[in-house]
Amino acid sequence: MDRLAETALIGGERSDAMDHCLAGITRLSGEVKDASGYIPPYDQRTYGEAIKALQEKLEETRKSHAPKPKFSFKSKSPSALSLSDAAELAAEKRRAVPGYLSPSPNASFVNTPSYINTPANERAHDEQDSLHEENEQPRQEGKPAGTTNTETKAQSPPADPAQESDRPSLSTTTTSTSISNQSGTHIILPSSAPNTRTPCSLSKLSGCVVDLSVPTTATAPFASITITSVSSSLVLCGSVSGPAHITGVKSSVLVLKCRQFRMHDCENVDVYLHCTSRPIIENCKGIRFAVLPKFHSDLISTSQEDPSAVPNQWNQIDDFKWLSPDKPSPNWSLLPAEDSVPDETWREIVPGGPGWSVGDILKAVGVGSTASGAANGS
Repeated sequence: MDRLAETALIGGERSDAMDHCLAGITRLSGEVKDASGYIPPYDQRTYGEAIKALQEKLEETRKSHAPKPKFSFKSKSPSALSLSDAAELAAEKRRAVPGYLSPSPNASFVNTPSYINTPANERAHDEQDSLHEENEQPRQEGKPAGTTNTETKAQSPPADPAQESDRPSLSTTTTSTSISNQSGTHIILPSSAPNTRTPCSLSKLSGCVVDLSVPTTATAPFASITITSVSSSLVLCGSVSGPAHITGVKSSVLVLKCRQFRMHDCENVDVYLHCTSRPIIENCKGIRFAVLPKFHSDLISTSQEDPSAVPNQWNQIDDFKWLSPDKPSPNWSLLPAEDSVPDETWREIVPGGPGWSVGDILKAVGVGSTASGAANGS
């Protein structure tokens, strides 16, 4: 925490560092809870006070280093966020920086550090140059600065709706959270995200690591989550108080706690699940289920209710495409213990950091090998 002041605000590095500190404190709290059976009461009280002091220190540090914005808007439309993030993505492609999608200064998401700092004023200079050129052209034509050429605009072709829908989009507001059209990025929803008691949607993701667990365990769970068209990705959904609808997911790993689980048209997916009702799959194959990893279960039990308070029916699967009561469904199975991701991987590698690329994280959790593992299991 003492080094937080040395981290840069550019690229969301300071916010990302604070999220890692929060996850570490939560992990320590879970470890103390697990050791309560053999630690003397005095030591338990001492450790509890130390953890509380760390939490208070982190909150004080967060407030002391919080930037003071010159102005703010009450709300921001998803389209504005999409254009900003798309512009930043284009700038990174010009600089040939692979791997991460750095957020704009106004974006609501943070990513793991790219370790190549993006100049904060580069896009501002580009916008100033564009505005300067726009004003210079009317002067050359004998028109006052600020006037527009309506004839040129009239001749411009209209924007293609299909292209607009394919733009990268990261949006979190007081009414919803959505991520779409991402490839090869590591996205972490920060603990400072707006109200998470809202619906969340993920769509059109490929080769990504998406971690939504921090705010849903630190504050409140999502009201619901919808995941569509995701391939070769790791998605940590955190806690969902309502239903989870998963459609068109292939060769991926999902981690979530929810009240209702519905999966359609999915193939070769490993699901680490805590569900308080019977999960339902339909038109799926190669789906393997496992209990929620201990690391994530500890996060949820430490910050919210104890998951053991309500029966966990993670392995009571109903396959609507297999109605034979005498034979088990060939479309799903339990994930073998030898294929499960070790708890230290969830704790040390999945959060990212120096030396861990998106590809390294996906390989560590078995993305890319889920297809062969599911085939062997069936």
